[in-house]
Amino acid sequence: MKNKEALFYRPAENRTVQCELCPHMCKIAEGRTGLCSARRNANGILIAESYGKLTSVALDPIEKKPLNRFYPGSKILSLGSYGCNFRCAFCQNHSISMLKPEEFSGRELSPEMVAEISKNLADKGNIGVAYTYNEPLVGYEFVKDCARAIRSQGQKNALVTNGFINPEPLRELLPHIDAANIDLKTFSPAFYGELGGRLECVKATIESVAASGAHLEVTVLIIPGKNDSAAEMEGISNWIAGLGKNIALHISRFFPAHKMRRADPTPAETMHRLVEAASKNLNHVYPGNLY
Repeated sequence: MKNKEALFYRPAENRTVQCELCPHMCKIAEGRTGLCSARRNANGILIAESYGKLTSVALDPIEKKPLNRFYPGSKILSLGSYGCNFRCAFCQNHSISMLKPEEFSGRELSPEMVAEISKNLADKGNIGVAYTYNEPLVGYEFVKDCARAIRSQGQKNALVTNGFINPEPLRELLPHIDAANIDLKTFSPAFYGELGGRLECVKATIESVAASGAHLEVTVLIIPGKNDSAAEMEGISNWIAGLGKNIALHISRFFPAHKMRRADPTPAETMHRLVEAASKNLNHVYPGNLY
């Protein structure tokens, strides 16, 4: 597929380019990619390196995203590429989120091809496309182009994201998005720093999605010893309730993965305790990966 020039960047000194898609604001040297591995400097032009390159294509129940209150019982065509702008030691999809461009061996599809596949699956209950599995927003240009094509044929677009994006690109994308599940890792700025993110940036994304009118659900993956206190969950759920008590919160159980393969899964009793804590503030709280 022909190289696609990225959006949201500017030239910088010594033939570097300044990426302005996410708060990392990577300065990328000639021939190199940014931290996300999805955007490359080619002769002073930032290329959307992962454009159209898909590691996963599946028709999933929408509840698997998880989006429990957006067209429940339907299915959605789910697309994953590669790359991520976080570095979570517990990443459940590290095999694609940490993939390097030279390691890619999946399918290449244009937005028009994605739209055709999605339309042809309508008779199987498909309502549109979910951008998911890896961090979809590092492949911003492909998501935006697909979302336009999907919306033009009357179908829906759903984002499953860590929410780490700058305000301007988010504003441009949101008119094409019907639903989002945002992964709120923690309410601790220090823990967010360990992951390579910033709490206030993710909170701002959640607030923007809530204000946009798109359907919003939030997920918190519970890491034992990191974000598993009832006090933190009460803080998270109280803040979300300020945006809307009917916003669904998914409290998801951790299982050993990536650099935490020797860690124990989140105890079931911890999950029950946190669901109870969050339910004091929110009307729709769901345990995830519990059974």
